[in-house]
Parts: sequence; C-alpha cells; structure tokens
Amino acid sequence: MTLTPAEQVSTAPVVALGLVGGFLTARESGIRPLGGLLLAAAGALAGRTTMAKRGPGMTVALGALYLLGFGASHPLAKVLGAWPAVLSVTAVSAAAQHLLVDRHRQRRWRP
Repeated sequence: MTLTPAEQVSTAPVVALGLVGGFLTARESGIRPLGGLLLAAAGALAGRTTMAKRGPGMTVALGALYLLGFGASHPLAKVLGAWPAVLSVTAVSAAAQHLLVDRHRQRRWRP
C-alpha cells in the first residue's frame, strides 16, 4: 500500500473526516481513544500535505486551529449541543484548510 503524494491530497475533507469521524467513532463505540486515534491520523495526513504545500509555519498554525477546534467543541457543546458544536468547528477548520492550502494547487514549499 502506498500513500498518495502529499501535494495531491485535499486537506479540507481530511480535516472534516478527522473532526466529525473522530466524534462519531468515540460516540458510537463508547471508546474515546478510538475517536482520538482517527482525529490524530487525519490531522497527521492533513499536516503532511500542509507541510509539503505551505511549509512549517502554516502547518503549525493550521494544526493549532484543528486542535483548538477539537478542544473548543467540548464547551461549545454545552451551549449549542454536541452535533452543532462539532459541525461548527469542523466548518471553520475545513474552510481554513481549503482557503490556505487546497486552493494553492501544486505549489510546493521550498525552504
């Protein structure tokens, strides 16, 4: 099995899968670390592409947004409910990935 080259991966759907899929996996299985594993794997895959296309600064910034969204969804769920909270932070994170990474087609970062 081989991974798709980093430059060819669209990060917005990967981030959405990580946040929504991680939540759904944890909720339905009752095993929170399993949801965390999906969250981490999707974050790593998106980070790999972000690093290849935009470099370390953007990778750190968008990685922080992804993790902050995950963290913010918990207190936000108390106000909005679980699904609206998860969908809200997912929309923000996926939109940022699309605008800052996916839109920049085939631009490879060079140090």
